Amino acid sequence: MTTELGRPLIIAHRGASASYPENTLAAYDGALREGADGIECDVRLTRDGEVVCVHDRRIDRTSTGVGVVSEMTLEGLRQYDYARGKDLAEPEPIARLADLIELALDWRSKPVKLFIETKHPVRYGGMIESKVLAELQRYGLARPPSPTFARAVVMSFAPSAIWRVRRSAPLLPTVLLGNSSLYMGGSAATAVGATAVGPSIRTLRERPDAVDRAAASGRATYCWTVDSLEDVEFCRDVGVDFLATNHPGRTAGWLGR
Repeated sequence: MTTELGRPLIIAHRGASASYPENTLAAYDGALREGADGIECDVRLTRDGEVVCVHDRRIDRTSTGVGVVSEMTLEGLRQYDYARGKDLAEPEPIARLADLIELALDWRSKPVKLFIETKHPVRYGGMIESKVLAELQRYGLARPPSPTFARAVVMSFAPSAIWRVRRSAPLLPTVLLGNSSLYMGGSAATAVGATAVGPSIRTLRERPDAVDRAAASGRATYCWTVDSLEDVEFCRDVGVDFLATNHPGRTAGWLGR
């Protein structure tokens, strides 16, 4: 799951979310046009079992509607505009995980790696991982020949979520997100079989040796959310593999891409 170029791959955090409405197809399309190597999304389940790209438990902050995602159907969620706070010519619908997978697979310029974060705790518990794996299976992404060549990665702050994914799809890469010493020390990642650790930029600055420690145990490092020039250069210098940013185009320029 590590990079071969010796520099971090640029992962668009919720898409090019500094310029577009987060977790929408407009944000992901914009990120890929800006040169992102991969795209990151947050997923939740609707009341009727659809996997949708939404960070918050509620849609109030990011849409023209109000309500809890898990209490609403996909049809109900589609009534609202998810371009809130961004000046777009057309309303932006909610994105399903399936929509995002199709966008990534249809992108012809280069292979796109898709980072999927399952949110916890949630109303439907471990069902979110099962649904995500079912979608990946439908598109032929759940069982890669090896973690290195996988087009999809599943992430979570919940060790139990990572364990469920590793048990069902052992060759699918996984990232255990978190800032505690338990996660950063690798014991939790080892226990659940995570192939990467995911500290915040703040934590990584406090413990830059975490990258080497992860590499020594065969794990990659995914760092979030990296938006300043100083932090981008820091991640490059300490050997971070995957750098999540709200500004993929600007970051690509800073890295000389």
